[in-house]
Amino acid sequence: MDLKDQLKNLFPDHKPETVEQQDKTSDIWLQDDPILCKYEKRKGKPITIIEGYTGATEDFKLLAKELKQTLSVGGSFKDDKIIIQGDYRDKIMAILKDKGFNVKRVGG
Repeated sequence: MDLKDQLKNLFPDHKPETVEQQDKTSDIWLQDDPILCKYEKRKGKPITIIEGYTGATEDFKLLAKELKQTLSVGGSFKDDKIIIQGDYRDKIMAILKDKGFNVKRVGG
């Protein structure tokens, strides 16, 4: 007797719920101008800076939060720039292109 049979015996009236898959469409406004993705070193540590977004500040903050969670790194949002700890230009550019943004790599 496996676990499913035991659960059916305990809860005979239970009917499993069907989970609907939702499309992951972002509510973030897409712009025509490219977003700039550049690399710097501050105090000897590498950072990736994303700037050039012309939409709402709240949308850019949501994008910053999503990037930090996806990459599992620290970072912040200051002066209309997203600052990510570490050199993640390639991964960030791939994520932004998947979302539909036009991204331009600045420097090296």
